[in-house]
Amino acid sequence: MAQAVEEWYKQMPIITRSYLTAAVVTTVGCSLDIISPHKLYLNPQLVIGHYEIWRLITNFFFFRKMDLDFLFHMFFLARYCKLLEENSFRGRTADFFYMLLFGASVLTGIVLVGGMIPYVSASFANILFLSNSLTFMMVYVWSKHNPYIHMSFLGLFTFTAAYLPWVLLGFSILVGTSTWVDLLGMIAGHAYFYLEDVYPRMTGRRPLKTPAFIKSLFADDNVVAAQPANARFAAPPLANLNPRG
Repeated sequence: MAQAVEEWYKQMPIITRSYLTAAVVTTVGCSLDIISPHKLYLNPQLVIGHYEIWRLITNFFFFRKMDLDFLFHMFFLARYCKLLEENSFRGRTADFFYMLLFGASVLTGIVLVGGMIPYVSASFANILFLSNSLTFMMVYVWSKHNPYIHMSFLGLFTFTAAYLPWVLLGFSILVGTSTWVDLLGMIAGHAYFYLEDVYPRMTGRRPLKTPAFIKSLFADDNVVAAQPANARFAAPPLANLNPRG
């Protein structure tokens, strides 16, 4: 069993493995009181006034308590991050990293600007960690790249992957959890999908072209992928939320 888990972990692509490791280590460390969440959460005053720049990054690694919700998000992180990196971004690790960087920047910007808008500022002020939103963004982007895959939710009903974010949003409402983080993830995901996939087809221009210095960090961008860069792949079968047919 331990060997199987080790092999599964080693076979993960580099970005997925790194993010999953950081998320698990950070959340477990906070649960064991080795790390204080108060040093990690997003706080604009501390970032600007006390130069605690690390908060712009660490708030994406903490997934709150070690409970069922944590396992749920680790599942989605491992699954959809891996699917995107191995399929839609195959041979384009730098582009995938840039997608996450763009998503994190959009989410941070929304929270910072929202915190200055009357009537809604209190809601944004309560968003201290954006890890769940970034995970939801990846789910949204994957669903846009694979819209026709048939899926099943807990065996109760089937739908196509294009509706996966909305199904998960409805589930959050059903169980009484906050939908703010899910909605933010959908906004960031749609912004990326539009600028990277829709807008270039309309105008021939690609505003989210990955900078050269980021590409230089990843060697696999110099390797010709076996599939075209814009190829879309189906997801493998999985219990509960599994493609069908």
